[in-house]
This record gives sequence, C-alpha cells and structure tokens, in this order.
Amino acid sequence: MNEKTLGFADFSGNVQYITVSNLEGEAKAFLFLMDYRQRRRIKVWGRAEYVEGDSALIERLRIPSYPAKVERAILFHVEALSENCSQHIPVHYSANEVEAMMAPLVARIEELEQKLDEFTSHTLSKRNSV
Repeated sequence: MNEKTLGFADFSGNVQYITVSNLEGEAKAFLFLMDYRQRRRIKVWGRAEYVEGDSALIERLRIPSYPAKVERAILFHVEALSENCSQHIPVHYSANEVEAMMAPLVARIEELEQKLDEFTSHTLSKRNSV
C-alpha cells in the first residue's frame, strides 16, 4: 500500500459475495465519507480490488480486538477526491452525545419534580390539618 491506496478487511457476511461480484465486473468505485457531526462529506473516486490469500496484507488490515474472520482484503486505489458543500448534510448526534446533552435537563426535571412533590405534600398536609 501507499499514500494513494486505502485498504480494509472484508469480513464474513451473508455469503452473497456482492462486493466480490461487483469488483469482478467493474473495478471503478467511489466512497462517500460522511461526518454528520461536523457536516462534512468527501467523495473519493478510484478503482477497487479484492485480494485473497495474502496473509501478510490481511494481518496488516486486521482489527486486533474484533473477533470476526477476515476473508479477504479490499484495496481502494484513489484517483480523485472532492469535498462537498455542507448545505444539505443534516447534523447527526450519537446516542452518547444526546445523552450527555440531555443530562443537565433530566437532572433539572428531576429536581423540579421533587420540589413539586414536596409542595404538593406540604399543601395537602396543611389542608388536612385545617
């Protein structure tokens, strides 16, 4: 690999071999790399190939903590790239980001509910004592 080649491991899937079949028919390919949080998109054009039986390459692309079996390597040879306008890219947040943003609001709601319960209890006990 070099500075114009991206590589990734291809794992066992549903045994349809769609990637392999597509690459046998036409090596032209493109990638859309999306960063919804920052509203950025990069389009990458190139040619892709799959490589089987190259244990050194497959080992280089393996994710050490991921237990799935690597069936082959996919190499993407970059020919051009372009960063797109962000106008039509919606902002997306992960569940963890939303949870972190909501935490102060949830805490405030809990605090207000507790105060409401205390007020209601105090008001009812005053009525009952009259």
